Amino acid sequence: MPNSATLQRGIQENLYQHIEEWVKGTKHDVCGVIFLYTENGPANLDAQVRGILEAQPDLSFEVWTDDENNTLAVILPGRTLDAVHFEGLLLKQRLQDIKADLDPRITLASFPEQGEATEAVMKQMAESARRSLSGDIHIFTREEAKTARSSILIVDNDPTIREFLQIRFKMQGYETYEANDGLTALNLIEKMKPDLVLTELNLYGIDGLPYIHHIQKLNVNKSPKIVVLTEQKVEQTISQCFQSGVEDYITKPFSPVELDARIRRCFN
Repeated sequence: MPNSATLQRGIQENLYQHIEEWVKGTKHDVCGVIFLYTENGPANLDAQVRGILEAQPDLSFEVWTDDENNTLAVILPGRTLDAVHFEGLLLKQRLQDIKADLDPRITLASFPEQGEATEAVMKQMAESARRSLSGDIHIFTREEAKTARSSILIVDNDPTIREFLQIRFKMQGYETYEANDGLTALNLIEKMKPDLVLTELNLYGIDGLPYIHHIQKLNVNKSPKIVVLTEQKVEQTISQCFQSGVEDYITKPFSPVELDARIRRCFN
């Protein structure tokens, strides 16, 4: 029997993380994903999509909604790219049969055929559907999956440094978050699941190696990479950080160009 679910409001903030977890957790070798966006779609669009999918025998699916952005995510476990493309075409045709002036924009893929189904990839697929200027279905490519935006949490008590780094990283295509102390950073890591934490060690509340150890022990599916950017230049501290598993250790003052290169290396 088909299986469908709608994310409750409390989970909306982590929609794309939950989609990633669901896709990676499926027992099938492949899993299809369709993102469907309508600018002025009917309020019951998700129900209409479910009805179309339920009419097909033996089709297992999930329908999750991003109400804020008028976007639907359809998860199709066990479906290869060809099968997902067919379902996308069918959805588009059936929806337009119901409402002739409806112009759904669709981006779809099958994983791992087209790369790793990360949260960043899910966000990029949804954004692709929302920004599409054509009614043609867009098949998300492996190359696009490789360039999906990685996320960086910047932790520093100096607002000038945070602002400088945030602007610089955004210009390079990273998704960025910021925190001014260790406790705030720990909460953000659990909530936003950044790929990398770029952090000072001298922080309010919790700092130094205990802070690094707290990051590594957080209850998240994938611990973020850690790069230290600090005023501390004590050799023993540097050695202990590397022994604790940090990716890199950079001292202030720093070269922005060198920092860029070392951050890129963490994602390669």
